[in-house]
Amino acid sequence: RCWHENILEYFLRNSQITAEDGAEITWYHAANHKAQMNEALKSTAHMIEADVLLPSDGSEHSQPIMVHPPETNSDNTLQEWLTEVTKSNKGIKLDFKSLAAVEPSMMLLENVKRHLKRPVWINADILPGPNGNSKVIDAKPFLDTVTFFFPDVTFSLGWTTGWHPEKVNEGYNWTMVKEMEYICNELSQPVTFPVRAALVRQSCSQLLWLLKQSNRYSLTIWTGKNDNYSIEDLLYIRDHFDKKQVFYDILEPQNHEFKQAIGIKVNL
Repeated sequence: RCWHENILEYFLRNSQITAEDGAEITWYHAANHKAQMNEALKSTAHMIEADVLLPSDGSEHSQPIMVHPPETNSDNTLQEWLTEVTKSNKGIKLDFKSLAAVEPSMMLLENVKRHLKRPVWINADILPGPNGNSKVIDAKPFLDTVTFFFPDVTFSLGWTTGWHPEKVNEGYNWTMVKEMEYICNELSQPVTFPVRAALVRQSCSQLLWLLKQSNRYSLTIWTGKNDNYSIEDLLYIRDHFDKKQVFYDILEPQNHEFKQAIGIKVNL
């Protein structure tokens, strides 16, 4: 029953947030290796995000592992990760970097389904976006496979992006948001669109349009390690979008400064 429940309703019901406000949800990013996973489980984060890959040795019995490319080795398998994370009450976001990892991972998730009464988000970059040059995951087989196993999971569907400090960076253009809406209007699940903080200000009209297309849609603002953007950019988003429709998975020190500016207490 909880998978279909809105993430904000879930954490409100469990008294972990105080308002229907996406900015109250906190994230632990790249909880892949055992040390990071354990730190994430001890943290106050509501949602734990991790990356899933199939090892490249090509053996057909290979297990999905927890690692962020370009790394290819990990001390943690998805199986072990799920065993630990399901003992907590934290929400889960799994980021898929390859289509091959999706089906074996869904089978593992299915095995622990009865312990997953919490938000589960499944993420992949399915379209090329601003300055994006990394490989996209083929949308149809990705969506079909996940839906076959879990028809009411939340999808997190993004664009590949790049960001260059020395040039003018284009934002998300009309073609990009319309392609995304074309894919997503066929779905029945909630969909969040991960968008890069440094590119959002110049894409506001496109993203506002996109969110107006369905009440199933939301944005998740994320940041690259060396991206240059200001708290003002985040406050601009805060002022122009519905609070219930925007999540902020951003790095320090901006996370702290932003939360302070909007009056949300940060537990460190």
